Amino acid sequence: MRFIKICCALVVVLGTTTCCLSQKEQVMEEEFTNELIHETSPYLLQHAHNPVNWKPWNTKTLAEAKEKNKLILISIGYAACHWCHVMEHESFEDTLVADVMNKDYINIKIDREERPDVDQVYMSAVQLMTKRGGWPLNVVTLPDGRPIWGGTYFPKGDWVSSLKQIQKLYEDDPQKLVDYADRLEKGMQQIALVKPNNNEISFDVETLQKGVENWSKSFDRNKGGLNYAPKFMMPTNYHFLLRYAHQTNNESLKKYVLHTLDRISYGGVYDHVGGGFARYSVDEKWHVPHFEKMLYDNGQLVSLYSDAYLVAKKTWYKQVVEETLQFVERELTNEDGVFYSSLDADSLDENNHLEEGAFYVWKEEELKELIREDYPLFKDYYNINSYGHWEHGNYVLIRKYSYEDFIKKHKLSFEDFINKQKSWKSILLKERAKRSRPRLDNKTLTSWNALMLKGYVDAYRVFGKPNYLTIALQNANFIREKQLSVDGRLWHSYKNGKSTINGYLEDYAIVIDAFLSLYENTGDETWLSSSKLLAAYVRKHFYDKKSQLYFFTSSEDNALVTRNIEYSDNVIPASNSILAKGFFRLSLLLSDRSYYKEAQQMLHQIQPNFEEYSSGYANWMDLQLNFVKPFYECVVVGEKAKEKVAEFQKYYIPNKLIALSQKSSENPLFKGRFNDKKTHIFICEDNACKFPVTEVEQAVKLVE
Repeated sequence: MRFIKICCALVVVLGTTTCCLSQKEQVMEEEFTNELIHETSPYLLQHAHNPVNWKPWNTKTLAEAKEKNKLILISIGYAACHWCHVMEHESFEDTLVADVMNKDYINIKIDREERPDVDQVYMSAVQLMTKRGGWPLNVVTLPDGRPIWGGTYFPKGDWVSSLKQIQKLYEDDPQKLVDYADRLEKGMQQIALVKPNNNEISFDVETLQKGVENWSKSFDRNKGGLNYAPKFMMPTNYHFLLRYAHQTNNESLKKYVLHTLDRISYGGVYDHVGGGFARYSVDEKWHVPHFEKMLYDNGQLVSLYSDAYLVAKKTWYKQVVEETLQFVERELTNEDGVFYSSLDADSLDENNHLEEGAFYVWKEEELKELIREDYPLFKDYYNINSYGHWEHGNYVLIRKYSYEDFIKKHKLSFEDFINKQKSWKSILLKERAKRSRPRLDNKTLTSWNALMLKGYVDAYRVFGKPNYLTIALQNANFIREKQLSVDGRLWHSYKNGKSTINGYLEDYAIVIDAFLSLYENTGDETWLSSSKLLAAYVRKHFYDKKSQLYFFTSSEDNALVTRNIEYSDNVIPASNSILAKGFFRLSLLLSDRSYYKEAQQMLHQIQPNFEEYSSGYANWMDLQLNFVKPFYECVVVGEKAKEKVAEFQKYYIPNKLIALSQKSSENPLFKGRFNDKKTHIFICEDNACKFPVTEVEQAVKLVE
């Protein structure tokens, strides 16, 4: 069930595995307009001219359903969802289908990226009913919002037939539906429960070891990733495994992780022309992606490849980071430093037909004409052959060779080859710009922006490029000035100069993480104090005493069928695991033991899951390493603190936290440690500090 959840839509309907995105231009005056016309979500606006009387999810709409005693039809998707748009074209644009829907139902359209809370509730219901899930997610509920029927994509005939049958049952025997809703509600509440861990708190390395051993049985050591398709990058998993391998001296595991990162970035899932990653690969060799590009994937992968560079010092990893950030800056960033959400997978091909990947794939004759005399070399490098062929004469660029092996094979110098590669990319990028572009989802989500912000901070930490920090600060200031209230409350979404939707736990947890990373690399206490403010708000409005974890929604939000607790890690880590790691860092940076105890308790609640399903708890396991292996506070104080920190960050030391100050401070971390003549580095562990040193090399030896 958890694996189903990570997929855009691993929905097996009519024997087809499906996922994400379509594009359709409005070229004539619209015959129909519904209430979605007043929304800002690109996905909702795409449905604003359906003949279906779509309404947004709000208290007014829900009250209308109760007042009229009508069933509610809830359809959930997002702008990058291909099968959402297939169903729109087949059913929601059909006036006869719309007549059935409008007559019997209150119809609600939801952008799951704007309302992940609603999506979580009804996804749980559909998974209980059908044992699978995905998008589009379609649910029928009683007038009070409790689900009674649902599924994913439905062909038009099945859709209309099902809706008519449900309505007839509601008219003839409504109690039968009420009874079913009661049973389903209890099942959903049971799923939402977190079983308390009544054992004493005890963390050990053996628990992690067993979890990794079980996990490793599914490793694909040949092609990288796990031994099944489709393949998702899951950056949190490889971040943890890389750290675990480093701290346990497990060379075999480290080799597997780096090999996986090679295969991912050599594959077609990485855009070898314009940079950036697609969402996942449909095959085992990372060749053919589902072509949409999501902000949250790229932010996390920038962080991962930055750290991997520190471990392996591969020029290619640095290039991946640089090209991905160039893509984000070029295509997903506005002039105010705000990041957009995604790019569509589909675009118009040369025949003006919508095709998945049309913007990204190439014909061999086209490549020959563009690359000219270098084509034989290009062909070998990017596999314009049976290995790189996708379908219908289209090729997705994919590599087999490392730089070193390819250069050796063709007797090239490194410099000459890099120049050739740059020339090829420039030619193809210029040519590709002439094509019909994928549609942009230009809404801004706070949590996703913070993931990308963190990516820029991590790239700055590793590579030291001032521009990366400039962009990170611009985005952080946007969040602080536009999305954060003086009382610590966050907004979730931003569009057209307007902040909307009360923030979810993921917004708070990820922003805290990003702001603390900014603090560690700049010493600017603005980001530490903002993190403290956010943490206080979370403690007040999200805490669940029973589970000792945190709800996904605030106490100030309207109640849903269930109030969920997100605790298993996924494509994006669970909001609770990110928050627990943030509390751990705050405990050290603020010298506040209460945060430490809370992180400890949260981890204790989740730890029993590790051995059975490690890949779903990688971020929690990463936190446990903080408790079972040495973790260092690296306090740098003095006039040259920033220079020392920048040098220190060039080493892969995942079990550290940095605090820096260039002046005297009353902060407990710095109090009494400032010297106006020398910059000192204090290495501390469990509130005990070693004798201060003045050189970074000396400090590194103290943490190795």
